[in-house]
Amino acid sequence: MQTEPLEIVKVNNCSITLLGTAHVSKASADKVQELITTGRYDAVAVELCPSRHRAIVNPDAMAKMDLFQVIKNGQASMVAASLALGAFQQRMAEQSGIEPGAEMRTAIKEAQAAKLPVLLIDREIGITLKRIYHNVSWWKRFILFAGLIESVISKEKISPDEIEKLKEGDVLESSFSQFAEDEKDLFRPLISERDEYMSARIIKECKENNYQHMLAVIGAGHLNGIAQQLRTQSIANPEDKIAQLDTIPAPSRWLKFIPWMIVIFILGGFAIGFMRSSEIGISMVMDWILITGGLSAAGTAIAFAHPLSILSAFLAAPITTLHPAIGAGMVVAAVEAYVRKPRVSDFNQLRTDTTSLKGWWNNQVTRILLIFILSTLGAALGTYVAGFRIFEQLSSS
Repeated sequence: MQTEPLEIVKVNNCSITLLGTAHVSKASADKVQELITTGRYDAVAVELCPSRHRAIVNPDAMAKMDLFQVIKNGQASMVAASLALGAFQQRMAEQSGIEPGAEMRTAIKEAQAAKLPVLLIDREIGITLKRIYHNVSWWKRFILFAGLIESVISKEKISPDEIEKLKEGDVLESSFSQFAEDEKDLFRPLISERDEYMSARIIKECKENNYQHMLAVIGAGHLNGIAQQLRTQSIANPEDKIAQLDTIPAPSRWLKFIPWMIVIFILGGFAIGFMRSSEIGISMVMDWILITGGLSAAGTAIAFAHPLSILSAFLAAPITTLHPAIGAGMVVAAVEAYVRKPRVSDFNQLRTDTTSLKGWWNNQVTRILLIFILSTLGAALGTYVAGFRIFEQLSSS
């Protein structure tokens, strides 16, 4: 019988037991229960962030999601990505017969029964997803996005090798590796950064609360990295390290100027067109409206949006594409959420509906997220198509 990997590391006056677990393994859950019930520990740390913790202790937490706030804060794409990841993991759970994260549920339950504090040491999944996004090139972002969609559409059974890989590694890494072209791009934000983050959180908790014996329940894929960080005591200031790894990298300066350069080019094209003749100027403006509005409306229609939402996409895209701070998707998704308010049952059924392509279109919550994404993509595509059209008109006239 395979023994769960375990290491004990001393940091100052705190003895930390690192238990490397498998995320789909009953043996790991049993080992967690065995260790906590010994009464040896005064705190239990788990490889969970607040969001994933809420999902475990309150599976229906999504039912309380403020969809308008999600759209307003520009979080629709991240929520959609999280739901797609959850759908993939749910499919894996159904096939393996074991719910991913069983050992974390056991750790929380047993710690509460023993009246021990449960410490959430992992980084917020939203920040990790954003740092992955910033760590890969734009075309690899598209591959990841397409892979997320494919993972929902696919009806193929997950191979035994892939399930074994999940047992050996980290649940997020294993999920992403299914549709990542090059896993090296994911390693830094998914694994090594989180090794540093969780090590810093462990050190910080020990210092602030004077714990003597802590049990840290972590994925086996993080065991060596965290043990090394703690042994070498390379994290001198845990607060600074946590703040650093919680920061979303700023985009390159020149990337910030590209949208505005496009706007200047388009408006400049309109001005030159009208200077040459009113017919050319009007033709350019009409092309802009029809192409940007038409493609955004087409993307909205693909998501089976309400007719008013499709109309709003057609009207909003030509304007929002000329203002990089406002996206067509925000306007269109807000209109859809207003005219077709999601029902309580839509929120309650998110976990099951997101496991199939049909469910994403039938559930009003996920459909609004799709409307946001597809109307935004349509408007973005329209910007480039219409921009080239304007360039052609200027060149030929």
